[in-house]
Amino acid sequence: MKILAFETSCDDTSLALFEDDNLVFMDTMSQIAIHNETCWVVPEVAAREHANNIFKVLENVLIWWKIKLEEIDYLAVTMTPWLIPSLLTWITVAKTISIILNIPLIEINHIEAHIFANFLERKDENIEFPLVCLTVSGWHNEVYYMKDKWNTEKIWSTQDDSAWEAFDKVAKMMNLWYPGWPIIWELAGKYTNISKTLFPRVWLKKQEFDFSFSWLKSAVKREVEKRWDLTELDKIEISFEFQNALVEVLAYKLINAAKQKDVKTIMLAGGVSANDNLKENILKMLKKEKLNFIFPVKKLYSTDNAAMVWINAYYKIKEKRSF
Repeated sequence: MKILAFETSCDDTSLALFEDDNLVFMDTMSQIAIHNETCWVVPEVAAREHANNIFKVLENVLIWWKIKLEEIDYLAVTMTPWLIPSLLTWITVAKTISIILNIPLIEINHIEAHIFANFLERKDENIEFPLVCLTVSGWHNEVYYMKDKWNTEKIWSTQDDSAWEAFDKVAKMMNLWYPGWPIIWELAGKYTNISKTLFPRVWLKKQEFDFSFSWLKSAVKREVEKRWDLTELDKIEISFEFQNALVEVLAYKLINAAKQKDVKTIMLAGGVSANDNLKENILKMLKKEKLNFIFPVKKLYSTDNAAMVWINAYYKIKEKRSF
């Protein structure tokens, strides 16, 4: 069984070919250099770049494995949510191939695919249900209660900015490059002083699961404006204090949700799950808790990639889910 998976929900053009449960080849073309100019993804620009890259990536995968499209058994493509112009690029190509060659098309939800990235290079028995999962990537910042792979309830979500968005906007305030979280994480790692707790921990209702990062972002903006001409040391300190304030709230809410739902497993998914500081904070809090902590085995699987689309499709086929 050969599955060709497509992922273009934002600014990465990614395509992967799997034979049964083995990754044959994955190719991803990044647009980071282009979006550095705006420190943010402009949807129309991203869609144009996908259109420029899409057939290059497709050709790379087919040539590398010496395979023809006619030999593919299934196509899997991200349909929703995220940037509509970007999504439409691969959707159009995937649907055209599906119709012309009569290949079944599996429609994938982007957030569900991020969650399923935790199954990549893991055995089913290593993930114990029920569990609570925190997704932190792009626009979404949500907590899910999962009875099993397919029985998922969204407990709550961010009331304004997502964590990823907050990282990007704080990075832009300090004239840093895009995307924000890797740069801020790197700068924060250079801080050697004791935390001054410069920024508020925005709990809203501390015993509930909702998030808000616009207040934190505003507090950082005021600090940046107060210092005006930022030195490298200023950027290091602000990055450290901002990141601490954000990840402390994420970690606390995730673990608190697990306690309230009485589960033994917590899971992390999405781009910011690659942030080591977030994982370290969760692990520190877990010293007092008897919880299993699951996150993608590779940082590559945290960010947008076609492998997560494939694994979602693979389980839909394997477990005879409708698609």
